[in-house]
Amino acid sequence: MQVFRGFRHPGVAPACALTIGNFDGVHRGHQAMLALLQTEARHRGLPSCVLTFEPHPRDYFAAVTKKPDLAPARIGTLRDKLTELAACGVAQTVVLPFDGRLASQSPDEFIQNVLINGLGARYVLVGDDFRFGAKRAGDYAMLDSAGDAHGFDVARMNSYEVHGLRVSSSAVREALAEGRMADAQHLLGRPYTISGHVVHGRKLGRALGASEPGKDDGFRTLNLRFKHWKPAASGIFAVLVHGLADQPLPGVANLGVRPSLDANDVNAGRVLLETHCLEWPSHLGAEGAYGKIVRVELLHKLHDELRYTSLEALTAGIAKDGRDARAFFASTHAETHRQTTRDRI
Repeated sequence: MQVFRGFRHPGVAPACALTIGNFDGVHRGHQAMLALLQTEARHRGLPSCVLTFEPHPRDYFAAVTKKPDLAPARIGTLRDKLTELAACGVAQTVVLPFDGRLASQSPDEFIQNVLINGLGARYVLVGDDFRFGAKRAGDYAMLDSAGDAHGFDVARMNSYEVHGLRVSSSAVREALAEGRMADAQHLLGRPYTISGHVVHGRKLGRALGASEPGKDDGFRTLNLRFKHWKPAASGIFAVLVHGLADQPLPGVANLGVRPSLDANDVNAGRVLLETHCLEWPSHLGAEGAYGKIVRVELLHKLHDELRYTSLEALTAGIAKDGRDARAFFASTHAETHRQTTRDRI
């Protein structure tokens, strides 16, 4: 999949079958829409294209109006969004910066400047709640009328439901906020994951719980930055880590702002996914994970973030979380074994 920041690039296809949206989480409803887009693109001999925005339009208006509550919790990072769009077979994604200039365009200007002149849209697929242009004045009827006038087809996809439940980014956010990871997985069609480069921290974890002072063999962690201040999920989780070994590694992770650390933390104020592998890969040594891209599946929430009053209390808390994560994986393994046995009978 080709990715472009804006549409003023020579590599952008001169014509396309297009869908527009934020695609936060790329959930099962998005996947159904993208499958339809692929079918229509092949039928017309066009590349499929996703137009998405960064920042999220509601993030922009939250900043402009100084009302942070307007910003939605973010399910995934831009990296994860692009990864999932590519997995759905999208040929190109255009990431359009959402700024004051774009926000002030009338619906007609958006159609002319972006859809026609910018992307050469020949087919446009939108959701049933799609709105566009300044003050969200544009709707499906206006878009459909413009298609008739300018020679592009317009289609609308109704809500996607699973067992009577409308699949939406809002539903995924609600499940993640409440720690209902199985429900989030059902809505997403896959485990909830966060990926990124492993970055340096204070290297405090390796000293906590060390076998002896100065040994640095305690709770080594993999630090991934979640590049949004308001993640949909937060707390302590049992996880699987992909990208460090041939098999996924079980671990325990903290997603949040680490309230027990002080202002000298090099990642202070940033949301971090801090993961401790229950069995650290020996081939990595103490420094071998930095810079690697890993993918972390958040499978089961253990509890919300806690503030510990001392490093001793923090060490004990991490140790307990590790034991609880091991217990989760042991119970999951036992249930899988029971199910396999039942299937064989």
